[in-house]
Amino acid sequence: MQAKLAAWLDQAWVRNSIIGVILFNAVILGLATSETIMAQAGGVIDLLDRICLGIFVVELALKLVAQGAGFFRRPWNLFDFVIVAISLIPAAQGLSVLRALRILRVLRVLSAAPRLRRVVEGFITALPGMGSVFLLMAIIFYIGSVIATQLFGPTFPEWFGTLGRSAYSLFQVMTLESWSMGVVRPVMEVFPYAWAFFIPFIMVTTFAVVNLLVGLIVNSMQDAHHEEDVAATDAYRDEVLVRLEAIEKRLDAANRQ
Repeated sequence: MQAKLAAWLDQAWVRNSIIGVILFNAVILGLATSETIMAQAGGVIDLLDRICLGIFVVELALKLVAQGAGFFRRPWNLFDFVIVAISLIPAAQGLSVLRALRILRVLRVLSAAPRLRRVVEGFITALPGMGSVFLLMAIIFYIGSVIATQLFGPTFPEWFGTLGRSAYSLFQVMTLESWSMGVVRPVMEVFPYAWAFFIPFIMVTTFAVVNLLVGLIVNSMQDAHHEEDVAATDAYRDEVLVRLEAIEKRLDAANRQ
C-alpha cells in the first residue's frame, strides 16, 4: 500500500498539479493584498486560500503515510512541513503578522520542481566556499572603512563620519548605485586624488570578489547536475544488468529443458 501510494505521488501529473496549486495560491495571496478586490470578493478569496491550504495538508499527510518515518529524514519534506505548519498557526492578536507569512507557501515550488531543486541544492553546496569569500569581503570592507573614515570623515561626516557609515557608503559604491555623481565626485571636489582609493576598491569588490561568488555558485550547480547524471546512469546500468541476468536465467532454464 505504501509503495503504491508513493508511486502515485511521484507521478508527473501529480507533481505538476501541486505546482499548479502553489502558483494559483500565489496569485490568490497577491489578490488578497488589494483592498478593492477584497471588498468585492474577499469571501471567495479566503475560501480559495483555505482550499489550497487543505490540498497542501492532504498532500503532506499522504506523503507521511507513504514514506513513514523516512518522511522526516528528507530535508525537502521538512521544508514543506514547516512552510505549511506556519500557515496553520492562527493569525490572531499578536500572531497577526503570521498571516503575511502565508506567502511562504510559494517557496514550496522549490521542492516540487526538480530543476529548481537542483538550483537550490547547488547553492547550498556552494555555501562553504561562499563563506570564505564573504570573510575576504568583510576584511576588505573593514580595511576600506577604516581608511575612508580617516581620510574623508572630517569633511564628509554624513558618508564617512563613523565606521558604520563608511561601510554603508562603500557598499553603495560596490553596488555601483550612484557611486560616481552621488559619492565619489563630491569627494573628489575636495580630495582630487580620492579616485586612487575608490577605483581599486571597486575593481576588487565589484569585479573580482563578486564574480568569484558567481563562479563558485555556477561550479557547484554544475557539480550537482553531474552527480545527478552519474546517479541516473548508474541506475540505468543496474537496471540493464538485472534484465540481462533475468534473460540469462531464462536461457539456462530453456537449455536445461
